[in-house]
This record gives sequence, structure tokens and C-alpha cells, in this order.
Amino acid sequence: MELAYIPSPSRGVLYLGPIPLRGYAFCIIIGVFIAVWVSNKRWIARGGQSGTVADIAVWAVPFGLVGGRLYHVITDYELYFSDGRDWVDAFKVWQGGLGIWGAVALGALGAWIGARRRGIPLPAYADAVAPGIAFAQAMGRWGNWFNQELYGRETHVPWALHITSSEGGRVPGYYHPTFLYESLWCIGVGFLVIWADRRFKLGHGRAFALYVAAYCVGRAWIEYMRVDDAHHILGLRLNDWTALFVFLMAVLYMVVSAKTRPGREAVVEPAALGTGGDGAAVGATVADGAGADTAENKDTSGPGDTAQAKDTSGAGDPPQRDDPAGASDAEEATDTTEHEARSAKKS
Repeated sequence: MELAYIPSPSRGVLYLGPIPLRGYAFCIIIGVFIAVWVSNKRWIARGGQSGTVADIAVWAVPFGLVGGRLYHVITDYELYFSDGRDWVDAFKVWQGGLGIWGAVALGALGAWIGARRRGIPLPAYADAVAPGIAFAQAMGRWGNWFNQELYGRETHVPWALHITSSEGGRVPGYYHPTFLYESLWCIGVGFLVIWADRRFKLGHGRAFALYVAAYCVGRAWIEYMRVDDAHHILGLRLNDWTALFVFLMAVLYMVVSAKTRPGREAVVEPAALGTGGDGAAVGATVADGAGADTAENKDTSGPGDTAQAKDTSGAGDPPQRDDPAGASDAEEATDTTEHEARSAKKS
């Protein structure tokens, strides 16, 4: 008998009257709020407006949920479309089953739509939200604990997870809490991205690429420990191959992007420029140091040189004032003419 272990919850759903409160969904919702809160602070620090992250999340989150579910259903189709299975279960997201690969891919599409509507460059937005996504994943993994799923091999370590349910082919016992390992790993990835972003001023999507690469490293060894059913290719689980491919793409992007687009872009939204409008944001990317270059390029001549710098072409000069003396002579000539005309009429 184990002296120390992580207990599983007796049930994964509580009822508030007729309303079910499912632990899995609750963890995902909390994760979304954490991601938006962290990302909003980072976005403001980059010069953006408060609320922009939430506006784009309205597009990204639903797309991400659909993408995560699609990836899970496609890669584990036998759970829903084989003999004796009910395909309707494919829509029961609250029972678990969201693939992070599909969630990030389709979520990025939703974010692109939202960012395009706001006029914001997607790479800058992705860099701002990267740590928040990692923290959201860390929270979301606790949903697997409520569902007693995605655990690892049997073990007798003091932090072993005690599985008590026998539903869905589970065998009660003590197993590696891979959900906990991934949760802690994601927290570490989030802080790694924050540190690296401050230290190296990552820009143009490189902070997001770092998050992706770092997550893939942890997912690979954690996936190797899991014992739930999965498709295998050349002895490795499908998710291991996916992690390897995505890791290589993320590293390649960081290397190429650092050479072709060095520095970090700054985002300026219209309210900050005083342009008003209907609230739609206009994104502008400025390489690091652009502000300093602008200051250096300003005219440093003295006050007396200002007049010499004016355009003398005449095209942009303000209209010249008439000569006061000339105006007086013209008025006197006009008065004399009128006086002579009146004298002629009298005579």
C-alpha cells in the first residue's frame, strides 16, 4: 500500500442545481482567463491598448477549441467511428480530448482573422500571448486529473497518481502523473519565454517560436511515458513524431527570422496616435532603435538657421502681404479720379 500518492477526485462533475460544473471544462475556462490576463499586460508593455488581446481572443479561443477537438477525433477516430462506438461522442468535449497541436494551429488562424480586423501584425501579437498560452496549458492539464486520464506507466514513487476509476478500460492502480509533469513543464516554458524575451528582445514571432520549441521538448519525453492507446509509427507514438516535426520547424523559423528580420517590432494603435476612429487598430512595425534613429535625423541647426532651411521655391510659401505704401498710393489715385468725375458732372 502506498504511503504517499496523489489522489484522484471521486468525480469529475459537480451539480449546481440542474447545471453541471465539469472539472475539465472549468480548468480550460480558468486557463483562458489566465492567458488573456497575462497576454494583456505584455501587449500593453509593447505599446498596445488594453482590451485588444481579449478582442482577438474572441476569435482565437473558439477556433482553438474546434482545432483541438478535430485533431483528437482525427488521430483517435476509432474511439468514435469504429464498431460499437457512438459518433455523437465526438462532440462531447467535456469528456476530454483536445489535441494541443490542432488547438494552436486553428487558434492561430482565428487570431490571424482577429488581428487582421484590428490591423495588428500577427507575429507581434503571437509574441505577446506566448507565455500566457503556456500558463493556460498548465491549468488545462488539471482537467485530465478530474477525468482520470492521460497518466503514465505504473510506478511506486511518492508522487504517484492513484487511479480509482475502471471506466474506459482503466486499471486502478498507481501511475506516473504525466498531467502534472506537463503542467509543471508548461509553467517553466512560460517563464522561460518571459525571461528570454526580456533578455534578448525577441520579436517578429520568435518568442512564440521559442514557446513552441520548448513545449515540444517536454511533450516528447512526457508522451513517451504515457500508456494510453495511441497510433505508433516506427515504434514512436504519433504525438512524438508531431512534436519532433513542429520542434524543427520552430527552430528553423527562429534562425531564419533572426537573420532576415532582426530586432523587435513595436506596435502602435490609433488611440495612442490620437487618430480616434471606430476603434479598429492600425498596426505598424518599427525595428528596434527606429525611435533613436528618428531623433538623430532631426535638424540640429540653431534657431537662426530655421529661416535658411525653408523652401525658397515659392510653391509652398504662404502668400505675400501687399506693400502698405503701394496700397496708400492706389487709394489716393482712386479718390482723385472720383473727385474729378463729380466736378465734371457739376460743370
